Amino acid sequence: MIPAARISATIELLDLIDSSDAPADGVIRAYFRKRRYAGSKDRRSVTTRVFDIIRHRARLDWWLASAAGEMEPNGRGRTLAGLALIDAEQSETIAALFDGQGHNPARLSDDETTLLGNIAGKPIHHDAIGEAVLCELPDFLYQPLKALWGDNCRAEMDALNAPAEVDVRVNLARVTREQARTSLARDNIETEPTPLSPVGLRLKQRGNLDATKAFRQGLIEVQDEGSQLIALLTGAKPGMTIVDSCAGAGGKTLALADAMGLQGGSEAKGRLVACDISAKRLARMDERIERAGAGAIERHVLKETGDTLSIAADRVLVDAPCSGVGAWRRHPEARWRLTPERLAELMALQDRVLDDAAKWVKPGGRLLYATCSLLPAENIDRVADFLKRHDDFQTLQISDVWTETIDTPCPSGGTALSLSPKSTGTDGFYCAVLERSA
Repeated sequence: MIPAARISATIELLDLIDSSDAPADGVIRAYFRKRRYAGSKDRRSVTTRVFDIIRHRARLDWWLASAAGEMEPNGRGRTLAGLALIDAEQSETIAALFDGQGHNPARLSDDETTLLGNIAGKPIHHDAIGEAVLCELPDFLYQPLKALWGDNCRAEMDALNAPAEVDVRVNLARVTREQARTSLARDNIETEPTPLSPVGLRLKQRGNLDATKAFRQGLIEVQDEGSQLIALLTGAKPGMTIVDSCAGAGGKTLALADAMGLQGGSEAKGRLVACDISAKRLARMDERIERAGAGAIERHVLKETGDTLSIAADRVLVDAPCSGVGAWRRHPEARWRLTPERLAELMALQDRVLDDAAKWVKPGGRLLYATCSLLPAENIDRVADFLKRHDDFQTLQISDVWTETIDTPCPSGGTALSLSPKSTGTDGFYCAVLERSA
């Protein structure tokens, strides 16, 4: 693809992502599957540009509104602004790409030419830009996050808007962390131990993990360090009965199975039940279970109301459906899809999921409530409301639970674990551990 054709692909993809509910990376993969003529350099160049524009969307839209009046903030407008403000290209260079020839973008309109004349050579950070725009936040999310972080809000949001690193969890039932690291190095994947999780490795640079012997043999699973820590905080051990109530594709389920020693299909070492309201999501873990050799995992499709699962569990993990604010490094487009109405729906769902999960916790057992959100409304507020409805539960000090379950320094205090890219180098997570009265 010539440079102008790459720009056309960028414009198309931005509009496709804007009109889709699917993750941006999935939209991009589907787009290029239909365009086999695009080489690896083309795909990499276009993908990088698309995500750069998404990560700067609020600032680009500010400039479009300020410098172009009524110009629509669509894929074409944002791409033009991105070329001028992110790439610092000259107006003449940009105009040459938009010549309308073949697969190249259509010629610039008079308004677009005026836009470029107004913004070319300008820095993307302007003194008149408001704090919410600089934080790349929808207006309704700025105040709660500003209240949470105060003067650190901008730094936290900058970290949340940067590309994420790649972490893997080592399956310690089959290999040590150092052995997994050595195996990956033989396949030219250099790693370092994760600083908080004793079972994780972090890639020094991205590589094709699927092709490695360690991945094919089930010695590792791709999993952010923060997600590993949530699973470790359950304190899963052989012989326990544990429910993963929102298991999805099974990342935390497999981590629990590893800690419980549930390899080889044996049920003598405990009972692990992976639940979800979607049979399709649960089925996605089939290949991962087979690769990890963890055949003893039970799976249960939950009914949305009045589920009949009867169990008395030592631990119930609720990795609740949430806004996904903490995963914006991986899905920056998600911030522009979240609405106040959707957030309210999620909060109501989180309350229902917690109430259902509480029924499965035996006296003296623990309920772990976790989200990949950073919003107090989905985290501390949900726990506080739960405790008002369930006076037989109490929150435990997170440092005490951490000392019981993880052999590294605890990064936060109080009654909940709070992780963020800025403070811990992980995705954003929240986890509270609640114990039922004996």
